[in-house]
Amino acid sequence: MTQGEPPSPSPRSRPTMREVAALAGVAIKTVSRVVNEVPTVDPAIVARVREAADKLGYRPNLTASSLRRGDGRTATIGMLVEDSANPFSAALSRTVENVARERGVLVLVGSLDEDPARERELARALIDRRVDGLVIVPAGRDHSYLISEQRSGTCLVFVDREPSLLDADTVVSDNRQGAVTAVNHLLKAGHRRIAYLGDRATISTAAQRFDGYRHALEVGHIEYDDQIVRHTGASEESTITATERLLALPDPPTALFTSQNVVTIGAVRALRALGLQDTVAHVGFDDFPLADILSPGISVIAQDVEQLGRTAAEMLFRRLDGDRSPTRAVTIPTRLIERGSGEITALARPPRASIRRFPRRA
Repeated sequence: MTQGEPPSPSPRSRPTMREVAALAGVAIKTVSRVVNEVPTVDPAIVARVREAADKLGYRPNLTASSLRRGDGRTATIGMLVEDSANPFSAALSRTVENVARERGVLVLVGSLDEDPARERELARALIDRRVDGLVIVPAGRDHSYLISEQRSGTCLVFVDREPSLLDADTVVSDNRQGAVTAVNHLLKAGHRRIAYLGDRATISTAAQRFDGYRHALEVGHIEYDDQIVRHTGASEESTITATERLLALPDPPTALFTSQNVVTIGAVRALRALGLQDTVAHVGFDDFPLADILSPGISVIAQDVEQLGRTAAEMLFRRLDGDRSPTRAVTIPTRLIERGSGEITALARPPRASIRRFPRRA
C-alpha cells in the first residue's frame, strides 16, 4: 500500500447458519428448519430467525440444501437456444420461464449461435451446476454425448429441432407443411417464379422447410429452378445481397418465400430499398415484431411459439415428477397470417428492364 492510499477493506466471508442462530438465540437446527420452511416451527421463532438472517445478509446455499434433502434437486433448469436476441428464441425462453416460475424453478438460458461445440460446452456446464433438466434447441447433429447424463437422471426435452443419436422427448413445429402452405398461397395468387431464401440446409428445420417448398412446386407442376434458390444463412446482410441478385436476374422471381425470420427481415429491407415491396409477393416463415404495421404488412407462416415452449416445459416437469413412460414427439401446427405482402398477385410484376435498373449493393 502506498502512502496516503486508504487501506483496502478486508474481504468478508459469507454469513453462516451458525451466526444466524447465535444472533437469533436459537439452535442451528432451528435455523435449518426455518430455511427449509418446515411448517411446525413457531411463527414467532420464524420471524426472529428471518430478522437475524436479514441483518447479517445471510442467504442459504440452495444447491447444498437440496442435496441434503436427498432428492438432488436444485430448483433450476437450463435452456439452450439458437440466439436469445432472436424474437423466436426470446419468446420461446420466456414461455418456458413462465411455466417454471409457476413451480418456483429458475431458468438459466444460454445462446448456441448454431455452434455444436458451444452446445456441448454449455450443456455440460449447466449439468455440472446440477440443473434438474435441460430444454434444448440443438445446434449439433450428434447428441450421444448426453446419453450418460440422461442415464444418471438428467431430464432432457428438445424443442424446435429433433435430437440425433439420442432418444428424448421432442416438441417441433410442422415445418414441412408450413412451407407447403406458404408456397401454395403464392401459387394461388398466380405466381410461377417463386424464389426460396433460407437458413443453411444442414439445419434440420431449414431442410424441412426447403423440402416443403420443393414438394409444393412439384404438386403444382412447377419446374424447380436452383437459380432462384439461396441458402443464405440467418444473416440480414447476406439475405439483402441475395435478394438483390435474384431480382436482377434476366427472369427474376415474382414472389419470395423466406424460411426464417431473420432472413425474412433481410428480404423486406431489400424489397423496400428497391421499391418493390408492392410488386414482389412475399411470405415468410416465423412471425416477427412490427410485421403487421409495415406497408404492406408481411404475410407469414406463424409458429405457435407459446405452445411450443409450454409443451416442452410441461414435458420436462412431468419427467422431473417421475414420469417414466416412453419418449414422445409432439408436432405443433403452424398457421398462415395474411397481411398483404403474400397477397400481391403475379399480374403486378413490373417489366424486366425496370427491375434491372435498380442499383446493386457494393
